[in-house]
Amino acid sequence: MDTVTEPVIERPGDLTASWLASAIGAGEIADFDIERIGTGQMSECYRVQLRYADGAAGPDRPESVVLKVAAADPVSRQTGSALGLYEREVRFYGDIAPGLGGPIAQCYHAAVDTSTGVFDLLLGDAAPAAVGNEIAGATIEQAMLAVTELGRLHGPLLGDTSLAQAPWLNRDSPLSQAMIAGLYAGFVDRYGEQIAPEHRVVCERLVAAFDDYVADEAGQDRIQGLVHGDYRLDNMLFGTDGADRALTVVDWQTVSWGPAQTDLAYFLGCALPAEVRREHYDALLGAYHEALGPGASLTVDDVAEGVRRQSFFGVMMAIVSSMLVERTERGDQMFMTMLQRNCDHVLATDALAVLPDPAAPEPLRPSEDDELAHTATDEPLWSESWYSDFVDAAQGLGGWFRIGLIANQQTAWVQALLCGPDLPTTAIAVEVPLPADPWAVRADRLELDHAASAPLQDYRVDLRGRGQSYSDPSALLRGESGTPVELAMNLVWATDGTPYKYRVTTRYEIPCTVSGTVSVDGQSYRVDSVAGQRDHSWGVRDWWGMDWVWSALHLDEGTHVHGVNIRIPGVPAFSVGYVQDAAGSMIELSAVNSREDFDTNGLPLSDTLNLEPAELTANIEVRGNAPVRLTSAEGRVSEFARAWVGVTTTDGRTGVGWMEWNRNMGQT
Repeated sequence: MDTVTEPVIERPGDLTASWLASAIGAGEIADFDIERIGTGQMSECYRVQLRYADGAAGPDRPESVVLKVAAADPVSRQTGSALGLYEREVRFYGDIAPGLGGPIAQCYHAAVDTSTGVFDLLLGDAAPAAVGNEIAGATIEQAMLAVTELGRLHGPLLGDTSLAQAPWLNRDSPLSQAMIAGLYAGFVDRYGEQIAPEHRVVCERLVAAFDDYVADEAGQDRIQGLVHGDYRLDNMLFGTDGADRALTVVDWQTVSWGPAQTDLAYFLGCALPAEVRREHYDALLGAYHEALGPGASLTVDDVAEGVRRQSFFGVMMAIVSSMLVERTERGDQMFMTMLQRNCDHVLATDALAVLPDPAAPEPLRPSEDDELAHTATDEPLWSESWYSDFVDAAQGLGGWFRIGLIANQQTAWVQALLCGPDLPTTAIAVEVPLPADPWAVRADRLELDHAASAPLQDYRVDLRGRGQSYSDPSALLRGESGTPVELAMNLVWATDGTPYKYRVTTRYEIPCTVSGTVSVDGQSYRVDSVAGQRDHSWGVRDWWGMDWVWSALHLDEGTHVHGVNIRIPGVPAFSVGYVQDAAGSMIELSAVNSREDFDTNGLPLSDTLNLEPAELTANIEVRGNAPVRLTSAEGRVSEFARAWVGVTTTDGRTGVGWMEWNRNMGQT
């Protein structure tokens, strides 16, 4: 398996008889038929029915195989690639599965191109088989088979130090206490009347202690192992007469390295009604333990304690998964079944006792090292961005700057824009070759130097270049040319508040005061300690895979407000941010609700923001537009509307700031 150079089958139409014959190694294939199976969103599966030239199938000549490829939908494909789902499954079948055996389909071919998100898996067909049913639950015979095969999978890899270091198997989870709290609020709003009081206690205790609980379970004293991540009946094919295996476990895209009994706890919590689980619990634990093999260092008591501690995994999955997939009647029934059974499992094992004391997490702070440039991973859309803005309301002038380094495309974006109520919008918005020095850019008619000259205290931008002026800023969204002008920025952002680091991604925000000069064609403006904001982010950033509303607002009495509402297709919107007073005391936000209004040209007119739990409502008036048009390498377009705004809160306070509305327009 080669993740870069080996040809990858992108679509089932790319299959040929000669390629199949070579991959399977079973003689000449005369013809084949393809049919779609399954309903996956991130990936697609096809059964390939084979006809051999001599007409004979046999033990080494399968009658059919299964082709799994990336989703045709570009948004789903980019999401699967960015989350590492495709690479993980391909690497599992190529690097780990050959040494395991057990309930894993034979893999004839596995390849992924991480630069495009294209992958293929050619697998043995588990048919004839019956798919497990999560709602109906397992028979005790199915449950015994599932835990025994899981033990056979886990035993050879418990505590494997090489796998513990594999980056593709050890990605950081984006799930945090702040995120699960927001998802749980939506979960209760949707299912509240169906949640038993004792099960609500389990959920609320888990949410309130989530970050500390996860940290405890990742400790050095915990036995780590391979985790399928979704080991439940809906991902199990139970072989019937004529099948190659009694059980085939599918969908290894969530495979990871973590607490060793996660899968067992999840299966026992999900698969069995409470009375069946109680009757056979000790026997199921014993069957798993025996299947680990004589070399395993765990006792049955160790297994039982690991399952007890990980019994919350199924509770978490019921909350999170239900909020992240399209809602269906069967889905509602399944998630309520999952919640009830897993909460009963928690209560039956007295697992609430292992949770740390509930605590509101302290807001995170960036370190001085976070101000440095970071090493890129190999994801196609990995980027590093430095952003800053200012508003001088007295002069009727606002501006923003960004440099974005897109390492694996060997390119960088430089954007610098000025605008105001009585001013044209002036813009430098260019793509340049990736600079060798992330702090300095030299290109045609462009010179840029920027630096965190005093980490977490001062950041400066010195820019000079040829830009364009627009009397109608919406022309920028249409990709039109303006009037050539010379633009310069020589500004320093001084920290004026508490720096704030996101929990859900690698990014931080810092409220500032801004001083220095800007000029357009020789007309110079001096700004002195005006309101502004800066941020720095690094990691996979898909500008075309989601919409969002971002704000950085500064009230005249010293309060700073930052909030972002993130809108991913098919996923409930979620929010992050803060309200901090003049003394730096901070409230983290769980909801940023936006009611925006746009004109027919794609420019924002106004907005109303409701921020919770700060109980703050801000009415937004747009005073200057400075948008840009963002086009991906594949031709997808995002209209990135940005504006400096006036703010009036419902309790009478006023201020200024910047907002952005990222809106995806699809393929050009």
